[in-house]
Amino acid sequence: MAVEGGAKCIKYLLFFFNFIFWLCGLALIVVGVLAKVSINTTAFLKGYSGSPLVLIVVGVIIFFIAFFGCCGAWKENQCMISMFAVILSLIIIIEIGAAIAGYVLRGNLTDLLNKGFDVMIAGYNETENRDSLDTIQQQFKCCGRNSSSDWMNSKFLAPSSVPDSCCKNVTKDCGKGALQETSKIYTDGCQPILDKFLKQNILWIAVAALVIAFVQITGIVLSCILMRAIRSGYEVM
Repeated sequence: MAVEGGAKCIKYLLFFFNFIFWLCGLALIVVGVLAKVSINTTAFLKGYSGSPLVLIVVGVIIFFIAFFGCCGAWKENQCMISMFAVILSLIIIIEIGAAIAGYVLRGNLTDLLNKGFDVMIAGYNETENRDSLDTIQQQFKCCGRNSSSDWMNSKFLAPSSVPDSCCKNVTKDCGKGALQETSKIYTDGCQPILDKFLKQNILWIAVAALVIAFVQITGIVLSCILMRAIRSGYEVM
C-alpha cells in the first residue's frame, strides 16, 4: 500500500506540475516578446533576434504540451508520459542553445553598441539609421553615443545642432543650433544607458530560463517515476 500510495502521489504531483509548466510556457512567451522588442529597438541588434524568437517558439510548444502531460498523468498512459518526457528533454536542449547565444550577446554587447552608434551617427542621412537612433534618443532620453557633443561634427546637421529627437520637448527644428543649450536637450550619451538596459534584460531572461529549466527537470523526474510505477503494474488510481 505504501508503494501504491507513493505512486498515486507522484501521479497528482505530475498533474500539478503540468499546471506550473503551463504557466512557465506563458512566462517564456512574455519574456521572449519583451526581449525581442528590446533588441529590435536598434537596427544593429536585429541579427541577434533569434534567441528571443526561440524562447517564444519554445513557450508556445510548452503551452500546448502541458495539456498533453496532464492527459498522460491522469489516464496513466505510459506512451503519452514517455513522449512528454522526451519532448521536455528536447526543449531543455533548445533552451540551452538560446542561453548560450544570449551569453555571447551579453559579452559582446558593449563593443557591438559602440560600433552600432558610430555607424548610425555617421549614416544618419539613411532612413533606417535615422529612425532607429531617433527612437533610442527619445525612448531613453539621451543624445549621441557618449554625449550630445558627438553630433558636433555631423555633416548632416546645421552647425551646433543636434537631431530633434535629442530635445526634451520634441518639436520641428528644436535641435537646430541647440548643442550648447543644455536645458533644452538631453546631454547624456545613449550607449551607457542602452548597454545597462539590455544587459539587465538579458540577465532577467537567464534567471527565467534557469527557473523554468528546474521546473522542466522536475517534470522529467516525476514522469520517469510514474512510468516506472505503471510498468511495474502498481495501481495508482
